[in-house]
Amino acid sequence: MSPKRGDDVPAPPVGDERRLRFATNEAAKGWGDLCAQAPGNARRCYEALRSDPLSTREPDRQHRLRGRLATGRLGGVDHPQWEYEVTAGGRVRYLVDEPRRTVHLVHASTRHPKDTEG
Repeated sequence: MSPKRGDDVPAPPVGDERRLRFATNEAAKGWGDLCAQAPGNARRCYEALRSDPLSTREPDRQHRLRGRLATGRLGGVDHPQWEYEVTAGGRVRYLVDEPRRTVHLVHASTRHPKDTEG
């Protein structure tokens, strides 16, 4: 989708930063909701995903998913699927395409996804 009048201007990646892209319309909407609800935390998430989407420094906040959720498919290619805890309930799930240095946001919401409960 091409940018249009009124859209936010995305910052281009510099140096070793990754490009961030929305993989779904739902992720784009959810990201907007997270930014409105918790702008500071959403910005920290944004910076973490741009700089080091595979970080294991804060496993309670940022970690690879396990089991059937450990991998996500995008464009016919499997990628590792990770999750970032933005707020107590808010989550961002993303796929890491290392060869293209791109992080694809597949889910963003102010509420915890139900598929990891249980």
